[in-house]
Amino acid sequence: MTITPRIDAAGLASANSDDLLLLDVRTPAEYGTAHIPGSINVPVDLLDANAAVIGGRIDRDAVLICRAGPRAERAQRALAGVGVTRTSVLEGGFEAWRDAGQDVEYGEARWDLERQVRLVAGSLVATGVLASTLVPKAKWLSGAVGGGLVFAALSNTCAMGNLLSKLPYNQGAGAPSVRQVTAQLR
Repeated sequence: MTITPRIDAAGLASANSDDLLLLDVRTPAEYGTAHIPGSINVPVDLLDANAAVIGGRIDRDAVLICRAGPRAERAQRALAGVGVTRTSVLEGGFEAWRDAGQDVEYGEARWDLERQVRLVAGSLVATGVLASTLVPKAKWLSGAVGGGLVFAALSNTCAMGNLLSKLPYNQGAGAPSVRQVTAQLR
């Protein structure tokens, strides 16, 4: 298989899995809930902080997987920055894989990061609206959250998601270390 910057679920399913390294860059909790069989969990924050070490262990074409694509693209940029260019991002991420009916390994059910962001953002907006009935300036809380969501959409980043990903709930008991990840890449 010739590696391209992007691969869809059908292309990945038809590829020889022995030739590919599947790197799931979601949080350990997301990975623990459901993942593609044979994939290795390398949370994007861990990869960002240790791109040279992790990249030095990648000896074949790698497919980067996240929920929908942005974190995998971030991981792809980090790896490219240390000279690892034989990477591909799974288009539509894990969601596209699952929705295409491909094999999935399931674990303990947890809320994915996007759902957590919706809960926190919605709660902050509702709190701002309700509080503004007593303290009119509280409306700016809702405005700030709305502005943050617009920025997140335009920049394809999510500061709230990045913060939430660091919570213990999203780390799970199986948060991998650099040592564990590099051992799996051998």
